[in-house]
Amino acid sequence: MSRIHTVVIGAGPAGLAVSRCLTEAGRDHVVLERGRLAERWRSARWDSLHLLTPNWMTRLPGGGYQGDDPDGFMAAGELVRVLEGYARSIAAPVHEQTTVISVSVAGGRFRVVTDQGTWEAANVVVATGHCGHQRVPAAARQLSPRLHQLTSDRYRNPDQVPDGGVLVVGAAATGTQLAEELASAGRDVVLAAGSHTRMPRHYRGADIFRWLDRLGTLDDRIDDHPDPAAARRSPSIQLVGGRDLDLDRCRRAGVQLAGRLVHAHRTTVVLSSDLPAHVAASERRMHRTLDAIDDHIRRSGGALAAPPADRPAPVIVGATPDRIDLADRGITSVLWATGFGRSYPWLRVPVLDGQGEIRHRGGVTPVPGLYVVGLRYLRHRNSNFIDGVGRDARFVVDHLTNRSPTHEELAA
Repeated sequence: MSRIHTVVIGAGPAGLAVSRCLTEAGRDHVVLERGRLAERWRSARWDSLHLLTPNWMTRLPGGGYQGDDPDGFMAAGELVRVLEGYARSIAAPVHEQTTVISVSVAGGRFRVVTDQGTWEAANVVVATGHCGHQRVPAAARQLSPRLHQLTSDRYRNPDQVPDGGVLVVGAAATGTQLAEELASAGRDVVLAAGSHTRMPRHYRGADIFRWLDRLGTLDDRIDDHPDPAAARRSPSIQLVGGRDLDLDRCRRAGVQLAGRLVHAHRTTVVLSSDLPAHVAASERRMHRTLDAIDDHIRRSGGALAAPPADRPAPVIVGATPDRIDLADRGITSVLWATGFGRSYPWLRVPVLDGQGEIRHRGGVTPVPGLYVVGLRYLRHRNSNFIDGVGRDARFVVDHLTNRSPTHEELAA
């Protein structure tokens, strides 16, 4: 058994950011990764994926994007190379192909058992990220076995999907991208959409994330929200790198819009009639943000330099079906883009709530020495963005270094 100050679980952006901060603090540590460094960006993303955030937002403690296209949107493979370079630059002690079997507490220290050995540590930082496993509603089990079902983390490209139409369930960033891609490949696509967040890619001469950064929107604190749970459940923005993407663009690409999937039996799906209400609510939220940008431009004296306001036209929903017989429609596949949950079967420490999520306050769990980084809205709106994990990593490392002595002090 090896003794060490801190074990970090997960070698994605969050885990690497924590590693950099621990090195700065002079704390010995290891970063354990079940696959290769940044494994999910290698193996759980579709082929055409580009980051939703511009390259300049790929900022990590002491490093990040160094290319010549700061306003571009890198592909997943490019991000892997950036993270590999970052890990080398900070000499991150990453142990790849190391699967954590259990984390438990004994004698006031953590025992981390893996398939490559065991560590005893004063601290453990869980940095496995927000996108743990695809959530699939119970309705999936009621569908006919003749229908091909797959989740967005297993989707790669249209050629992978059997011939025939596709029902895409979920209209956040992932669902809209995949629905448009499938329709552009000539597939008959129905998109079952509920609550969503629409936003233009560009507005008044700048990328929407440039404006959100200037407004301080990405710095919003979860503690300032009247309903933190609702804030964490809110859907991701309907965006794709470099251009607009929303329900209207999907419709113009040939996608049939429908309401939420509420029930399924064999080849029949029942759909809600509330899509117009969700669209109206999304439009109101978008215009509130654009109003804030306009106000910022006026207050900063940039009205003359900024292009005039050119807001997106309203989404035209049209008639939506209340049920579809998928067999009659020729739909042979269902693609679930219904968000992610997290699972910690190896975490044998009493910190999980009734939904299996880690209980924490800003990344600090009720168990001294156990921390979490990389979750959505952990402390700020951008906590699960590459651009946000660094700030949370610094907070967590400051907390654990103030809590526990160094390895050398423990051994003295």
